[in-house]
This record gives sequence, structure tokens and C-alpha cells, in this order.
Amino acid sequence: MTVVRGLREALMLFLIATVLVAAAAAVWVAVDGGDYTSRLGIALMVVGALFGVTGDLTLSRIGMLGPRATFGLAPEREEAGGGRVLTGVGIFLFVGLPLMLIGILLIT
Repeated sequence: MTVVRGLREALMLFLIATVLVAAAAAVWVAVDGGDYTSRLGIALMVVGALFGVTGDLTLSRIGMLGPRATFGLAPEREEAGGGRVLTGVGIFLFVGLPLMLIGILLIT
């Protein structure tokens, strides 16, 4: 059951990232012109690499370090929480890597 929840979470992250990247690529083409497919591929590779590097919600944690320190709170722990199943490795393997591979296929 945990595997199914993890795969469902990965699918939702993948779909949300793909939709947002497609919209960002459309705006990029509307503003600057050019080929949509190659811009979509580049954007997918960048977002996939960000998922691969951060592996989780690390960027949101980094953004909260200042306010947490201001109020005297300890930094957040690296544990998965809030009903999340995937770890950083799972997010890299099931979300980041497929995004990068699709981006490479769109560019070539």
C-alpha cells in the first residue's frame, strides 16, 4: 500500500511539474519567440535537475531558515512528514529523472 501511495505521489508531482513547465515554456515562446518544443525540453531539463538536486522541498526549507531563526525556532528536520511517502531519492528517481529524460528527447 505504501508503494502505491508513493507512486501516486510521484505521478501527481510529475503531472503538476509538467503542466507548470509547459505553461512557463509557452510564456517564454510568447515573449521571446522561437520553437516551443526545444524550449519545453530545456525547461523540463532545468526543472528535472532542480528536483534532482534538491530531491525534496529543500528550497522551501531554506527560505524559512531566516524567519525560524528570528522567532528562535530550531531548523526543520529532514524527515518526510505531512502524509508524504517519497523521500528525496524517490523524488529524484520517479520525478526528476523522467523530466530530464523527456527534456533530452524533446531537444534531440
